[in-house]
Amino acid sequence: MKKLVLCIISFVAVCIVFNACSDSVTYAELLNEEKDAIKNFIKDNDIKVITQKEFQDAGCVTDVSKNEYVQTTSGVYMQIIDKGSDELADTIRNNDMVLARYAEYRLEKDSAATFVMSNLNVAQIAQVDIFRYQKTSTGVSGLFSAGMMYYVYSSQNVPQGWLIPFNYIRDGARVKLIVPSKMGHETAMSAVKAYFYDIHKFQLYR
Repeated sequence: MKKLVLCIISFVAVCIVFNACSDSVTYAELLNEEKDAIKNFIKDNDIKVITQKEFQDAGCVTDVSKNEYVQTTSGVYMQIIDKGSDELADTIRNNDMVLARYAEYRLEKDSAATFVMSNLNVAQIAQVDIFRYQKTSTGVSGLFSAGMMYYVYSSQNVPQGWLIPFNYIRDGARVKLIVPSKMGHETAMSAVKAYFYDIHKFQLYR
């Protein structure tokens, strides 16, 4: 009788473990869901995706009237609405402090983009996102010193996707970005979620 009970308990335990394993979602599956979310967002918003060659041939601009976004090699989709200042002196350089005003949305596979947060109507400078742009021979990075991203996500690291436009814009620029998880903040990476940003202004904070 004891052996029978032990066998039943063992069988139930195996079933529980099997069900738990079958219910778990793999990283590959999460990546596929993320791709679907980006694909759906592009379709639902009538976005016309252009190649980097088309982008360069057009003078590194996107046609807003056609709702063009360029797909970069990093996987980030970028629309430049306003390239910012015409003055060469207003180019964003290494160690510049940059202020960003934006709205953030999370992309979901089966629904419209979910609003997360925005600092567009914030008056206090401490809540407006400020970061130092750093450019080296090995790449670019950014470190928040203040703002909502810094406090909400508890990280100084600027999403790598935010820095993609800096080769093409200057002070006062406005861009829209679809940022896959690998180019996002730590929360995006851990959840394998893409985010959409409407960055109303990248402004030099000098």
